[in-house]
Amino acid sequence: MRLPRWMWEAMVRHAKEWAPLEACGLVGGRTGPGGGEALVFQPTPNEAASPVFYTVPPREILRFQRRLDEEGLELVAVFHSHPATPAYPSPTDVRLAFYPDAVYLILSLAAEPPVLRGFHIQDGAVREVPVEIEPS
Repeated sequence: MRLPRWMWEAMVRHAKEWAPLEACGLVGGRTGPGGGEALVFQPTPNEAASPVFYTVPPREILRFQRRLDEEGLELVAVFHSHPATPAYPSPTDVRLAFYPDAVYLILSLAAEPPVLRGFHIQDGAVREVPVEIEPS
């Protein structure tokens, strides 16, 4: 999956603002080989307000889907942060992965600089998707 540098920077900023709680958000773009291209990032509140769990509010998902429909884009990724653990899906992340076609982007603040990794999570199976952050 390809992300513009500004989007990575926005994800890091959002994650740091929410720390020590998990941050979350939605990513729109176009699907394609290697996970597709990310074009739009919508940071959202973490309705769970937890350091180990996130919930994107349903109203935010609906609002974002409407925007994507208007712009002819698709939901390509679901973003969240791990404030103190590696960028790898937790058992809870795997259990609650409701979008099998989306890439799950996990940003770890446990490293400096923060580490962003992507995963497809389908039927409990986790497969890494390479994430390419474009130069500025």
